[in-house]
Amino acid sequence: MAVFKQILKIMKRLPIQKALTNQHNVFQSHIERFWKNAKYDEESKEITSIVSLNGKDKEIIITEQLVREVLDFPDDENSPTKFPEKMVKGCMLRMGYSGPLNNANYLKACFSKPYKFFIHSIVHALSHRKGGYDVMRDYQMNMVAALVLNKKYKFSKIVFHYMKENVTSGSKTWLYPRFVQMMIDHAYPDLEKDENNDLLALYHMDNDTLIVLSRYHKNHPESTTKAEFFGFIKDKNYQDPVDHLKWRNDEEMTEKSAAVNLKS
Repeated sequence: MAVFKQILKIMKRLPIQKALTNQHNVFQSHIERFWKNAKYDEESKEITSIVSLNGKDKEIIITEQLVREVLDFPDDENSPTKFPEKMVKGCMLRMGYSGPLNNANYLKACFSKPYKFFIHSIVHALSHRKGGYDVMRDYQMNMVAALVLNKKYKFSKIVFHYMKENVTSGSKTWLYPRFVQMMIDHAYPDLEKDENNDLLALYHMDNDTLIVLSRYHKNHPESTTKAEFFGFIKDKNYQDPVDHLKWRNDEEMTEKSAAVNLKS
């Protein structure tokens, strides 16, 4: 597992650390009650639900701002949720992506092991779906590009959007159980918690995850493209490349490989 050691150290300085690594206890009855009673108000842009405190129903209000505050997302009202397609694909090429770039979804298996782990960690923590982590949707690659290039990104809006969609779609699931529990506990820290009978088992990444991530399928063999670390992955003081083609800063535009990316 030596191939993952360096990227594991780098992961610890990502600005979304709390959302990635906080192993908060989650209680089944809390999550079930929250989603069963959740409603969305378009006018106020709020999700409301109830919790049970000392046998009485209490209202809980979820907003995008609360998501940002509780999960410590480093975004603000002006942060984007989508970058230019060319910028995201340019970033993917620098990460050594070997799959087709014109598809709606991207394959995690088309990255080298370190980037494969990096992407899996982000998708596993922030995906609105349960499972299906081998394929990334466009918004997930925007998240990845933001973290690699040290760009602002409105993580809180994405999480709140899918919470709202879960309420309004007509078929609620227990979406984001860890995040929901963190917000419930933030609003009602003295809520009754039965750790013996009510804990909801969640899957966390472990050594078995690393073993799985080190494997490749015969239909998607390990990429032979050598991908060096760059951006914030390489340098904690990396500056967001605002100008040029937006996936390289001024210093990086002098690199030989820049010409290759410019043709892509």
